[in-house]
Amino acid sequence: MWRSDACRRRTPAGNRGRRAPRAARAHGPGSTRRAESRTVRIVNTPSGTQAKRAADDAQDSTAIRTLARGGYAANGLVHILIGVIALQVARGGGGEADQTGALGQLAAQPGGVVVLWVCAIGLFGLALWGVLEAFLIADGDSAVSRWGSRLKEAAKAVVYAALGATTLRFATGGSSDSSETSQSASAQVLAAPGGVVLLVIAGLAVLAVGGVFVYRGASKKFLKNIAVPGGTAGRVVTGLGVAGYVAKGIVLGALGVLLIVAAVRHDPEQAGGLDEALKSLTELPFGVALLAAVAVGLIAYGVFCFARARWPKL
Repeated sequence: MWRSDACRRRTPAGNRGRRAPRAARAHGPGSTRRAESRTVRIVNTPSGTQAKRAADDAQDSTAIRTLARGGYAANGLVHILIGVIALQVARGGGGEADQTGALGQLAAQPGGVVVLWVCAIGLFGLALWGVLEAFLIADGDSAVSRWGSRLKEAAKAVVYAALGATTLRFATGGSSDSSETSQSASAQVLAAPGGVVLLVIAGLAVLAVGGVFVYRGASKKFLKNIAVPGGTAGRVVTGLGVAGYVAKGIVLGALGVLLIVAAVRHDPEQAGGLDEALKSLTELPFGVALLAAVAVGLIAYGVFCFARARWPKL
């Protein structure tokens, strides 16, 4: 009897009232459903419980998961087009090597509007997935880790939603200029009290994100987000991820530097956007070769996004 009493005393009271994790399930051909490490906390209010369960059920929806995979593919297509345009620029051609330039070229192709609609829907679906991920972060982690993860997922959701909105604008016959948008936003920030400091902080933040991309690429940390196939296909996917993440990190780093320069010189025209960031690489030693290498890397990142759509961890 004393043994069973001791066992009962060692049972953590905090485990009561928690739902057991569900088993991992496969969703679609080639996709992997990760074993759920998060435990949805049952809050005291019935409405809180229902909201958590509704979000959890939404994530398990085949439709939502299909949309998210479509969003990865759409993101990949945009990066491939940006890389192709950047490669043309490196060879002496013209074009805007950014999202709006890529979407504009796509809109001009036969059937391009239909593709844009599909891409917009997928990107909005991926944004929704990010919101659900942020909402269902594990309760067992520390508060700092939990809120850091939530902010990261929410930030990605905002980025995908913004790209989806831009894609939708082109699909409906509109247009946009990311360089002008960036310069206008920088001008508004500089005009505000403490604007120089704010723009420097923004530039440092973008520069830091670029550093994270380079680190994730060099260390292959991105592999935890994809169910890498075995054999040659797995090695190819890994190589694409390394090249793609490093290239995107370099571009984001250049974009962050432009924002800092715009703040220091108090000149919003120095800010620019992705196109200016890529073209600024040509001003460096061996800049044309560097731009060409980064362009190929962006294409590799786009192909990796297609691989992530094919073998996702959702």
